[in-house]
Amino acid sequence: MAGIYIHIPFCRQACHYCDFHFSTNLSRIDGMVDAIAAEMELRRDFLQKKSVETIYFGGGTPSLLSGRQLDFLLEKAAKTFSLELKEVTLEANPDDLSPENLNTWKSLGIDRLSLGVQSFDEAVLRFYNRAHSAKEALDAIAQGRKAGFEKFSLDLIYGFPQPDHSLWKKDLAEALRQDPGHISAYSLTVEPRTALGKWAEKGKFVPADEDFAAEQFEWLQEQSEKAGYVQYEISNFGKPGQFALHNTSYWQGIPYLGLGPSAHSFDGKNRGANPAHNSSYTQSIEAGKIPYEEEPASMEDQVNDRILTGLRTIWGLSPGSLAEDFGLDLLQTKSEAIQKLAGQGWLLWDGKTLSLTKRGMLLADSIAAELFI
Repeated sequence: MAGIYIHIPFCRQACHYCDFHFSTNLSRIDGMVDAIAAEMELRRDFLQKKSVETIYFGGGTPSLLSGRQLDFLLEKAAKTFSLELKEVTLEANPDDLSPENLNTWKSLGIDRLSLGVQSFDEAVLRFYNRAHSAKEALDAIAQGRKAGFEKFSLDLIYGFPQPDHSLWKKDLAEALRQDPGHISAYSLTVEPRTALGKWAEKGKFVPADEDFAAEQFEWLQEQSEKAGYVQYEISNFGKPGQFALHNTSYWQGIPYLGLGPSAHSFDGKNRGANPAHNSSYTQSIEAGKIPYEEEPASMEDQVNDRILTGLRTIWGLSPGSLAEDFGLDLLQTKSEAIQKLAGQGWLLWDGKTLSLTKRGMLLADSIAAELFI
């Protein structure tokens, strides 16, 4: 099995926190769609004829694409790869959820909408420079359900600097009241190349401290669990049967092909990426050259990659699989670190897998680093 990720690098406007690759020059969408279709042809052997079970349109703002453009890409994928689809996700902004668009998306086989809500607060949305209003955010799922969609995910941001946690508690309560079945929540981070980064550098924006964000993360864990959601990955919460199949494949080491500028790919061993530059990408495609640059992984890289991704999930890390695949006895090699982390209440060992505790999820990267070889 395998997945396909398609990066649509266009947005109507730049969100002040966003560090993903995109352009606001929408006149070039047609040419980019053609280039992505051509990349499919150039890289048709990357997945080695594995069955493709998931397709994910990410960005940027994939909901900017017309029905014709989405249909063109899906048809090209069907002609190029072996599709046995179980999930087709489209990232969409709430302001794009018109009845016409929703009906078109559903008719094309898109069955899951990932909605970039971020907040239900009007002032916060304006601060983030989001294109949608609070009312559009509130109406998004209702419109989708009316059109016949059953699978949704809401993206939320916590950690917005405030005197208390009332904003986040209100946002989360509203998201749970909407009952999307899946919520992805991320801490507000200040990236250097963003508007927030520039404001912070000039002292015009002061981010919340780590303890403030951690308290909101713990509130997220507590309230989502009460509502019947499972934290199956650090930032992802789903009701049973509603986990994101495509994203889950990332953490379980399933190969995926990334198409479009800045898109990453994984063949089961090595990772790589396309250039995060629209012109460089399209010029390479037009010349018949694959723009993808692979980073060959050593045995240590592969082990550390599996440690990092495995610990992020409820399925945890299997030392037995590391022994089988790499001849590594992690329990012996890292026995001191494992005992220390378990004693501190960060790590659990159930006899088969190592997994993070709820508290441990706050320090996932640093815990994984202590187990790296």
